[in-house]
Formats: sequence, C-alpha cells, structure tokens
Amino acid sequence: MMVHLHDVGLEYFNPVVDDWDAEAQDNELIEREECDFCLYTITPKMTGTYSIAEVVDDSNKRPDRTVMVLLRDDDQHRFTAGQWKSLNAVARMVKGNGGNVFDNLRSAAIEMSD
Repeated sequence: MMVHLHDVGLEYFNPVVDDWDAEAQDNELIEREECDFCLYTITPKMTGTYSIAEVVDDSNKRPDRTVMVLLRDDDQHRFTAGQWKSLNAVARMVKGNGGNVFDNLRSAAIEMSD
C-alpha cells in the first residue's frame, strides 16, 4: 500500500521543478532551513547525485531533522549491486551522524508524523 505524506497529515515542499533556476535554488534553501524535516528519497530513477551530498550535509548540520529513504527498486528501475553497496555506506554515514534512515516511505512518513 502506497502512503503519501499528506495521508498522515504532513505538509511538504517538493523541490523538483521543470526549470532549476536561481529562484528555485533559493526557494529550496529557504525551505530546508525552515522545515521540520528534510526528507531525501534516494531511488534508481534519480538522474543526478547531488541529493546524496545534500543528505550527508544535512545529517551533519541538522541530524534530528534529516530523513533518508533508500529504495532499491522503483517501478522497473533497480540499483546495481555496486550502487546499492555504496548507497548503504552513505546510509550508515547518515545514521552515524544522527540522521534517520528507512527502506520505505511508509515507515518514514509514520515516524515523521509522530
């Protein structure tokens, strides 16, 4: 069963936009500073890797507000064994910094709504 953040009463900001311009970048920085949680969903559908740097950075700066969801599969996409091993090392780093790591969105959403 798919759970959406709004299903558990969470409001959210999604930084994904068609045109990643300076205004969109500034808006994301403001949202990251003001939010209760910074949720990073790492999925094999990702086309870039900057979110990996952001989740590690946030787990250092605001560990109690950093939530990482690491999905091995997303629809027909799957991380390779090497990618998955590397991403699990990143997850251990985030946890070691005090951040929260989940393997599904449902668990993360429930944790954030408590």
